[in-house]
Amino acid sequence: MSGTSEGPTPAADLDRSAVTDSDQSTYHRVFAAAPLSMAVVDPEGIVTGANPAFGELLGTDPELLTGQLAADLMDLASDARTWHAYREVLRGGQTRMRCTRRLKRPDGHALWVQVTVTPLADRAPGVLLSATDISVRRELQAQLRHLQMHDPVTRLPNRTLFFERLTTALETEPSESGTGRIGLCYLDLDGFKAVNDTLGHRIGDRLLAAVAERLTGVADEAGRTRAVTPLVARLGGDEFALLIEDSTGTEQLADLAESALKSLEEPFDLAGQRLSLTASIGVVERRVAGTTATGLMQAADTTLYWAKADGKARWTLFDPERNAHRMTRQALSSTLRPAIERDEFALEYQPLVGMEDGRLSGVEALIRWHHPQFGTLTPNRFIGLAEEDGSIVQLGRWALATACRQARRWQLDHPGEPPIFVSVNVAVRQVWDSDLVADVAQILAETGLAPHLLQLELTESAVMGSSGRPLQALQALSDMGVRIAIDDFGTGYSNLAYLSRLPVSVLKLDGSFVRGFQYEGDKKAIAPNPADEVIVEAMIQLAHRLGLTVTAECVETSAQATRLRRIGCDTGQGWLYSRPVSPDRISELLGTQTYAVGNP
Repeated sequence: MSGTSEGPTPAADLDRSAVTDSDQSTYHRVFAAAPLSMAVVDPEGIVTGANPAFGELLGTDPELLTGQLAADLMDLASDARTWHAYREVLRGGQTRMRCTRRLKRPDGHALWVQVTVTPLADRAPGVLLSATDISVRRELQAQLRHLQMHDPVTRLPNRTLFFERLTTALETEPSESGTGRIGLCYLDLDGFKAVNDTLGHRIGDRLLAAVAERLTGVADEAGRTRAVTPLVARLGGDEFALLIEDSTGTEQLADLAESALKSLEEPFDLAGQRLSLTASIGVVERRVAGTTATGLMQAADTTLYWAKADGKARWTLFDPERNAHRMTRQALSSTLRPAIERDEFALEYQPLVGMEDGRLSGVEALIRWHHPQFGTLTPNRFIGLAEEDGSIVQLGRWALATACRQARRWQLDHPGEPPIFVSVNVAVRQVWDSDLVADVAQILAETGLAPHLLQLELTESAVMGSSGRPLQALQALSDMGVRIAIDDFGTGYSNLAYLSRLPVSVLKLDGSFVRGFQYEGDKKAIAPNPADEVIVEAMIQLAHRLGLTVTAECVETSAQATRLRRIGCDTGQGWLYSRPVSPDRISELLGTQTYAVGNP
């Protein structure tokens, strides 16, 4: 007998085989009856079996699913991350993956499913794929998100959704067909608070809803003509935004802003109330590259402020130069007070010259700020800021003390020369917010300067119409012997009747009058303006009859000086004589400088 007999099967093996067959039968029954949609997938990604629930989920016979690629059925290859994770589970490199997919059944019904892929038990080859219909949950989540992302009054996207869209637009790489630019119209209703205060929040809310409807119409119309529909959002209160992705330039944004303003021109009829309103809009348009959501909104907010400041009911385009000026202004404002303490300010002095003899009779003290970042700044860059924040009082007191101390020093250094007076500008806030009379008295006493050698200059608009404390202060200073001058005379109220009532001793004619006298060319002089000369002569004659002296500002040519001398002007100041100079230069001029007075 050849061959080898296998012999009887051991009892233990028979029992194990029976258990395995029994388990397999149980697994099949559970697999088929389970309400959870499941499919067995081999290591190649092919479905080897699907239960009825899986077929019902996909709207097809489960038998027809066998042999198909599971990735195609579940759309697992639509993004690289999911596809990589799925393949890792298939080859045993990862124990589980889960993802959410939107599927479309043959009957056209769409549903959301959560897909889970895990290895089979007992190290069997392949994986178990299960899918759960989460469409209802997704719908509830979508509704909740809509409520969270939309304004309940206007039904527009709210601030949260707006910034989400804006951030996405700025972080997404521009497409080849896109412009790589973004535009924003930031809109605020003018006077909306008055509507709420007078008519109540119910009418206010209805007005906001009506505004939202009109702005949405504007956006829809823009979408029809430009193929890109702007996003309209309510950012809070009475502020709205229109965002354009892939904008084509400022012209597109300007058209959108203009359309938005026009849409609001028609009055609103709300519950028997006929309301009219206007809006102000800040317009910003720039490249996406290098732009942040915060930077774009700051620019839009600044531009909206400009639109309000320029008169409301208008749109204003962002201006980098204007913004740079604003940023500089903020920087200066924040460092003004510390700069006084750090001695960053200095005085220069411009000669005041007698028209008759051409001699130096006085100087005007002009303040300069030696800023560590912006260089030397003239008063027009920071005096307005100082007046706004009140630091003009401290700065003015410093300038007054410094000028008086310097005038006394010149007097002591040149005892053989007639002493010159110093003229110091005084802001009207110094009169109101400080005891100017006491400050002047103390400084004169400390420096030893005689009162008649100090002249205080105030603008015409500050002096004319003065009453109460300002008038009392001016009278007390005049009684002390200090000279009071009206600066830039002829540009303000020009109420000449006040001159006889005010303790004024000097008029300083604004340079605009002097400039009209003539301009000298290389070969011939342009003829003077006769009207300017008549006006100036009349003012000089009136001042003299009132016992006042007259100083002409901005004297730049000898021809101007000649005419001013001819009509009786007392003192001249301007570049013909000297620009503002250091105290040392004034010391050099004392006793040695005689300026040409022009031809008689």
